Amino acid sequence: MRIQLLCPHFEPDLSAATGMLMTGLMRGLHERGHEIDVVTSLPWYANHEVEKEWRGKPWRTEQGPLGQIIRVFPFPTEKTNIPARALGFFGFSGLVAAAAHTLRKPDVVMGLSPPIFLGDAAWTIAKRRNIPFVFNVQDIFPDVAIELGAITNKRLVSAMHRHERSVYARADAVTVLSEDQAENVRRKIVPDEQSKVSIIRNFADVESIKPLDRHTNERARLGLGDKLVVQYSGNVGMSQPFELIRMAADRFANRPDVHFVINGEGAGRSLVDEWAEPRENVTVTNFVPSDRVADILGTADLHLIPLKAGLARSSTPSKLYGILAAGRPSLASIDEGSEVWNTLEAADAGHSVIPGDAAGFLDRMDEMLADPDRLQVQGENGRRYVESRLSPASQAAAYEELFERLIANHQS
Repeated sequence: MRIQLLCPHFEPDLSAATGMLMTGLMRGLHERGHEIDVVTSLPWYANHEVEKEWRGKPWRTEQGPLGQIIRVFPFPTEKTNIPARALGFFGFSGLVAAAAHTLRKPDVVMGLSPPIFLGDAAWTIAKRRNIPFVFNVQDIFPDVAIELGAITNKRLVSAMHRHERSVYARADAVTVLSEDQAENVRRKIVPDEQSKVSIIRNFADVESIKPLDRHTNERARLGLGDKLVVQYSGNVGMSQPFELIRMAADRFANRPDVHFVINGEGAGRSLVDEWAEPRENVTVTNFVPSDRVADILGTADLHLIPLKAGLARSSTPSKLYGILAAGRPSLASIDEGSEVWNTLEAADAGHSVIPGDAAGFLDRMDEMLADPDRLQVQGENGRRYVESRLSPASQAAAYEELFERLIANHQS
């Protein structure tokens, strides 16, 4: 079959988690014999501006190993400027739709959200070409923005929810990452169509991310020696309660054998830099190229996955899968019963504490750091878990089955 993907990031724009995930998924489908066309953005995520070698043209077409790829201008804006960001998403999605209409006819089209407007773009392709439309939901919008208080105007919230429901209604299938997200979406779809919601979890990149000896190049570069490294890797945004890491750094300030590393960028980075700078046991670093991700993840003895209360219903931290692939354990502050909570429990790859229980979080961290041998065992458990259940091949097979079923139903 011929698959058309509309997504915000794709190789080489792999600093964004969705870029790595969509590239891996499309490679897996291509290996299964399918043709792939992609419409995405010019690479921009790492520095929040279009990379120098890609500047000069707002629209570029290339023939890649998977198929044809069109890259368009992403209208990068600051995450904290919600109106500008919405306009940027709208402009980018409009360019994506225009570009997608120039490609050969696919058998199925998939649009990824966020931004939610790529759902509208994919629907226009499906409508014109008379093919199925799959809406791939990574984070549920506008719920995340509402939970964070970024959008408070009641009329705007109502309008956004109407738009969200309309995209679900027009899709032939909606894929989400967890049962929490599935329940969220099902509540917004009429009862007769709730079966269109499918859970297909993101994969762990078990090929390029492998367990390493803890004495990594990054550890040497930072001069951390044999210290116990507690690390947060990923977006430094408003969804994460970084005050937990600040409190942990203060609690362990008299432990010279423990060091905290925050690796990432985002709207909350300046605030993190401000409190981290005077603390000798905290180091803040930037995103790295994709070929260094395994080294970064392998530097930690313990990874942290903090997420504010209520957000697990609409957002699943994809960093979990990379951490598991790297063979490292995690401590999460996250809603009980969420995907992260259940996965860490099922894999015996770490522990979770409910949001708001700072004392419990710090006590659990203390317990985990007191037993390095147990940390290693939990990391090994996580690696075995993703190898058996969350491989790229299993995800590609799940999407292939979904696409083939939708195409057959559409043609009958």
